[in-house]
Formats: sequence, structure tokens, C-alpha cells
Amino acid sequence: MILTRTLVLAAGLGVVLSPALAAEVKVGFVDASKVLEQAPQAEDARARLEREFAPRDRTLVSTQKEIRRLEDKVVRDGAIMSDKEKAGVERELRTKRRELKRQQDEFRDDLNLRRNEELQKLQRKVLDTIHALAKRDNYDLIVADGVVFASKRVDVTSKVVELLSKEFKAKKR
Repeated sequence: MILTRTLVLAAGLGVVLSPALAAEVKVGFVDASKVLEQAPQAEDARARLEREFAPRDRTLVSTQKEIRRLEDKVVRDGAIMSDKEKAGVERELRTKRRELKRQQDEFRDDLNLRRNEELQKLQRKVLDTIHALAKRDNYDLIVADGVVFASKRVDVTSKVVELLSKEFKAKKR
């Protein structure tokens, strides 16, 4: 019963859409994840984030080394330290661990926030580029997400990456 309704509906749609399909429809497909991987703007954004967060990352690594040094000191010299000295080192160790945890949490939050900001800018740029390609080459429809299959004939991903690359090179001059 349901199959019959589906077949009748599909046949009806075919009849209704046939005249519309008689005029040539130009369709394209963009693999958005591939564009985001290959666009030079993506690599540039990654490099900017790395430069921006490198000093904080070095600080975290330094703090981790300091904690390891204190842990080694307690293990190595704990038996020969006075109780007061050992308690002082252990207190300093707890303080540094708390500080490191706080710094790591802030670092992770700030990095995620900036990464999302850069991703949003890049996505907007990709969308604008797809719109420009569609207008320039007279596409009626360009699809991206949720596509199960797209032949190479309709895949315009490389064209989008090419336009992004040209724009990136022009902007760097």
C-alpha cells in the first residue's frame, strides 16, 4: 500500500517536473570538508592560531617541567628533607598543579573560541566564493552537505579551491 502510494507520487512528480527539466538545469556539488582542508586560507588561519598561542603553550610546558622537577625532588630527597622543608615543597607542588590546571583550562577555552572564530570566517569566505562561482558560471543549484553521491561531472570543489587560492594570492601581494 505504502509502496504503491510512493510509486504513484514519484510518477506524478516526474510528469510535473518533466517540462521544468526540459530546460537545461546546471547543478554542481561542493565537498565542503575538502575545501576547508585545501583552501590556503585554512592553512593561514592554522598558522595564525599557532603563532598567537605559541607563547602560552611554551609557558604551560615550562610549568609542567617545573612540576616534574619538584616531583623528582620529593622522590629523590624526600627521605633526607626535614618535615618542614618537605611540607613546603609539597605545598608548592600542589599550588603549581592547581595553577597549571587553571592555565590549561583557560588555554583550551581560548584556543577553541579562536579556532571557532577562524572557522566561521573561513566558512563565510567559502560560502561567498561558492555564490560567486554559481553566478559566474550560471549554476542553477550547488549542493554540499547531505549528498550521498555526486559524479565528477558535477563536482566543482576544485573550482572553489582554485578561486580561494587565487584570491588568497592576490590578497598576499
